[in-house]
Amino acid sequence: MVKEITVRRVGGSVGTTLPKDMAERLHVEPGDRLLAVETDEGILLTPYDPTVQEALEIAARTAKKYRGALRTLAK
Repeated sequence: MVKEITVRRVGGSVGTTLPKDMAERLHVEPGDRLLAVETDEGILLTPYDPTVQEALEIAARTAKKYRGALRTLAK
């Protein structure tokens, strides 16, 4: 499903709301935590899972540490 949403200023940040029907289908309720992951396609929202968060941090550190080797392998 595709829905247009609007980004609004919330204090010093920006935020948005999910349409009620979408939130109900996805079982998202006020106070739930989500991870926002930047992808080549855009932003992926996924339920918060501390193990996923930790895995993403490990992957980022590893990519930074082995940046040169990864560039060589990508050729």
